[in-house]
Amino acid sequence: MGCVFNMPLTRSLSVTSLSGLPLWDEEDLPVDDLLLFEVAWEVTNKVGGIYTVIQTKAKITVDEWGENLFMMGPYYEHNFNTQVEQCEPPNPAIKKAMGALNDNGCLVYFGRWLIEGSPYVILFDTGSAAWNLDRWKGDLWDTCGIGLPAHDREANDSLIFGSMVAWFFKELTDELGDSPNVLAHFHEWQVGAGLILCRSRKIPLATIFTTHATLLGRYICAGNVDFYNNLGKFNIDQEAGERQIYHRYCLERAAVHCAHVFTTVSQITAVEANHMLHRKPDVVTPNGLNIKKFSAMHEFQNLHSTNKGRIQEFIRGHFYGHLDFNLEKTLFFFIAGRYEFSNKGVDIFLESLSRLNYLLRVHKNDVTVVVFFIMPAKTNNFNVETLKGQAVRKQLWDTAHTVKDKFGKRLYEALLKGDIPDMNTILDRDDFTIMKRAIYATQRHTLPPVTTHNMLDDTSDPILANVRRIGLFNARIDRVKIVFHPEFLSSTSPLLPMDYEEFVRGCHLGVFPSYYEPWGYTPGECTVMGIPSVTTNLSGFGCFMEEHVSDPTAYGIYIVDRRFRSADDSCNQLTQFMFGFCQQSRRQRIIQRNRTERLSDLLDWRYLGRFYMHARSLALSRAFPDKFKMEPLAPPQTEGFRYPRPGSVPPSPSASVHSTPHHSDEEDDDDDEEPYDEDKEAERDRQNIKAPFTLGATPEGKKTHPGESAN
Repeated sequence: MGCVFNMPLTRSLSVTSLSGLPLWDEEDLPVDDLLLFEVAWEVTNKVGGIYTVIQTKAKITVDEWGENLFMMGPYYEHNFNTQVEQCEPPNPAIKKAMGALNDNGCLVYFGRWLIEGSPYVILFDTGSAAWNLDRWKGDLWDTCGIGLPAHDREANDSLIFGSMVAWFFKELTDELGDSPNVLAHFHEWQVGAGLILCRSRKIPLATIFTTHATLLGRYICAGNVDFYNNLGKFNIDQEAGERQIYHRYCLERAAVHCAHVFTTVSQITAVEANHMLHRKPDVVTPNGLNIKKFSAMHEFQNLHSTNKGRIQEFIRGHFYGHLDFNLEKTLFFFIAGRYEFSNKGVDIFLESLSRLNYLLRVHKNDVTVVVFFIMPAKTNNFNVETLKGQAVRKQLWDTAHTVKDKFGKRLYEALLKGDIPDMNTILDRDDFTIMKRAIYATQRHTLPPVTTHNMLDDTSDPILANVRRIGLFNARIDRVKIVFHPEFLSSTSPLLPMDYEEFVRGCHLGVFPSYYEPWGYTPGECTVMGIPSVTTNLSGFGCFMEEHVSDPTAYGIYIVDRRFRSADDSCNQLTQFMFGFCQQSRRQRIIQRNRTERLSDLLDWRYLGRFYMHARSLALSRAFPDKFKMEPLAPPQTEGFRYPRPGSVPPSPSASVHSTPHHSDEEDDDDDEEPYDEDKEAERDRQNIKAPFTLGATPEGKKTHPGESAN
């Protein structure tokens, strides 16, 4: 895809190539003669995944746009005081536009957001402008016939915010005139009112609207409906009305149709948006992450080992008195995210764990699986039994060190005298008494708790209700143990003092069998940390990996089919994935983690940011066709050459293990195993990773390498 502009091209950054991935040959936008505004409800305001998108993308956007990038969001005093360094706007036109609102009692704040890249932010205080709500509701009704009910606080706030944004853009463009041109990128329906009002008032700016998930899609999927196989059969207006979100749906749909360019974050959401919002997205803009590469491959493996040891310490305390399983043969699985029981696939995960437990017991497998559920729910503090477990563990640790110090001192003194001490007498009666008391303290007459906190709604909590149904109560005979941690992780917690990244690095497998997941950051975060994960073909991430990796399983990306299989078949497939993972030797898991980490280039914003660049070029060519012209080629494709299947030891259980389960800590190199050279395989992968994001067709006559599949 090439862009042709009628003015000189300058830019602060050229996108450089990551190892094995090609340079991008699209011409750059003249950013010195443009102003870019990114508008989102989650600018400086963490609510969900969009905050992660905005925050992580800021660095590459600032590198490209420099001082001409401004982010816009709602003003919250606490967020402003803790995340923003207040300063004066460097651009006089922006200062004057803000002054127009401030002079009318509608407060606007300016500063630098204290994240990587330090972008400028413009924050609008909706509370200070709330006195205009009725008048602005009338304007919205007169403009597009959308009425907002008084009881929907979120929708009313979004209208106040949108009206302030449109007012700001009117003042700004009046002041700027024809140069520089303004480009505004709106994220999600909460800021859609601003886009609608800008377009209806014919304010001269280029607009992009991105939906990260459709409103109706999320609501319908939460009701256990076969959503994706019935997309064309829904009465959209009726579905929105029954859920009392018709006005929100109208705002979202109007914003989609008003924008010069409409984008979604994945192909699966593009299909959904086409049916729900009746517009096919112009560009798919996948979500990325800021990838920090280690200089040596073994460094992230060392981090896994270190953090796994910290999780093992928690397990020693939590399961005290029932610690009859070998921690060196214990695997840690986890699921994390918003507590959406069916949308996040927790329902089939629990059922699959029950089946996995049966398989491990039938096969007399000595592997134990501890599964963590990290999902925030209503609690009223830590469980006393859980806290007691950590106290008992610490007491045992202190006792062992006291006895060890005494033993070491006596042994040292005996050796100085040239004696070999009698091991039966080196510890006295008091030492044995202390140790016996410590052992008795570990006795417990109850099972280790399933949840770490006291739940406010214990009887009707979906996870606990299903744990009761499948009977996984952390009994001795169970090979699958469950730990439900109904709070996000924190390094200051007295229970499990680890932040989320440390915890993920210490686990062996992330399991995210979501039914509704427009993108899915959790498996992406696992991938860049070198941790294998389970995803589905209904998540944007899963579809993305299926498209770009020939054999995702070999690279530690297990994709459950939830679109074309029944729930029971999906459950069995997930069970087999997890059972197969349990059969791997430690050596095979290390190889797989190396491969998983090598996929991280696919998720780097330095590459995925290209799609945002293309969307901006397209919006400018449609808003200002006399000044910006774009060659009439197809939009950028996410098809391209794919990661081939690795040529060395295959880590997928079906091909790499015998019919009976292996111990998880086997490290012996069997004679019949193929040789594995990490450096050679890494180099082969780098050579085979070709253009996963070619912006257009492969040039005619270009040679393909072995293993490439041109799509």
